[in-house]
Amino acid sequence: MIEKTPIRVEGAFQTALIVDDHPLFCDALSMTLRAGVGIATVATAGALEEALEQLALGEAPDVILLDLNLPDVNGLDGLVRLTKMCPNTPIVIVSSMAEPRVVRSAIRVGAAGFVPKHSTRETFRKAFEHIAGGEIYAPEGAFSEGDANMPLSAREDALIRLSHLTRQQARILQLICEGQMNKQIAYELTIAETTVKAHVTAIMRKLGVQSRTQAVLIAQEANFNSLLSGS
Repeated sequence: MIEKTPIRVEGAFQTALIVDDHPLFCDALSMTLRAGVGIATVATAGALEEALEQLALGEAPDVILLDLNLPDVNGLDGLVRLTKMCPNTPIVIVSSMAEPRVVRSAIRVGAAGFVPKHSTRETFRKAFEHIAGGEIYAPEGAFSEGDANMPLSAREDALIRLSHLTRQQARILQLICEGQMNKQIAYELTIAETTVKAHVTAIMRKLGVQSRTQAVLIAQEANFNSLLSGS
């Protein structure tokens, strides 16, 4: 297993949010979490926007379970958006797309674990033991010895860089991608132009670029407009 800084101590998972658009699977997974993992309260959302609305209205759950194929988002974009909204909550991918390449990308972009949908209840129990203990869980064989040194793909790299932006910075970058200048952005967001300039400087620093054009190219690599739609 890959070690990371623990987010929560073992046994602390009492609440969970499942984000998946298949009601029967949600029901089955809810039962598994309650009976097999010991999570008392399980909420569900059938789309990413529904999940974001729920999270905006209340406290973040102890853990979030996310499918990669949803009606309003596809792939790792949903993971980045949930990570940004709940930075201290472990997000576990539960997906039928369990190829090693997909698992590696999800972990690299910030998932706390990856459990294939066809996994047994015992596998889910084991996975959540690892995650609650501060480890990252991935299916056996998902990582080979050479994976640790494998370079990031361009999209993985872009997603990771963008995940470091605050929500306000992400919104400003979106407006930059639309061709707006600092004065226009200040008017759009009702903030001072000097504040916009400070944000732009921070955005370029976090993205590791020297110009607005380079920042736009990174955003385009990650399909940033799609990523931020509705956020």
